[in-house]
Amino acid sequence: MNIVVLVKQVPDSGAERTLSADNTVERASASNVINEMDEYAIEEALKIKEAHGGEVTVLTMGPAGATESIRKALSMGPDKAVHVSDDALHGSCAVATSKVLAEALKTLNADLIIAGAESTDGRVQVMPHMLAERLGIAALTGARKLTVDGTQLTAERQTDEGYEVVTASTPAVVSVWDTINEPRYPSFKGIMAAKKKPVQALSLADLGVAPDEVGTAGATSQVLEFAPRPPRSAGTKVTDEGDGGTQLVAYLATEKFV
Repeated sequence: MNIVVLVKQVPDSGAERTLSADNTVERASASNVINEMDEYAIEEALKIKEAHGGEVTVLTMGPAGATESIRKALSMGPDKAVHVSDDALHGSCAVATSKVLAEALKTLNADLIIAGAESTDGRVQVMPHMLAERLGIAALTGARKLTVDGTQLTAERQTDEGYEVVTASTPAVVSVWDTINEPRYPSFKGIMAAKKKPVQALSLADLGVAPDEVGTAGATSQVLEFAPRPPRSAGTKVTDEGDGGTQLVAYLATEKFV
């Protein structure tokens, strides 16, 4: 089975994150890592390969610095990677990103495309759906469990109330939550092997995408303004002098909790 995993390099969610002067995410000076949810997508792809055979390819769209995350992803076990990089991509919206990734996926002839359910920098959860629409294939999203039987896929889609069982035939796009598995740690052997694994570089010209269709020029949405999160207030302190309960209820009433 030919499996492609979408991997995105994002600013570390545990560190301070800011926007740059053009209102796009500041990445150059940030501590950048593999999007956390994508590590679960990589693990799921490797498990399927181990059970059914085939090849796992990592697909990334990002600046030259994303190579570091590509090598980290390859150290977990995938066979090769494709890196779509072009200066014109800076500031691309989700719609433009889906167009570029879809064109790249067309060159890879994937049976199964696996992605994290969301990225920690955008958190819009739309990329798997957009890619499925552009490629004309099924989308099984929000999976907490995935079963592969030949060309038949069965996923347990995680919901607030429990889960739904959905099925589709390959080719298909599957997005996964962090409840689906436990990602493996790269071994020393895997880290060393990753340095020699092939990484194919693709530009917009290679994919037949015009520069004015992507980037800030082709964006369908933009950030008009932003402000730092306001500091947390000290809150309200209730001193119990025999009427603490009454004060507490009165406060909850003013906040419309009771």
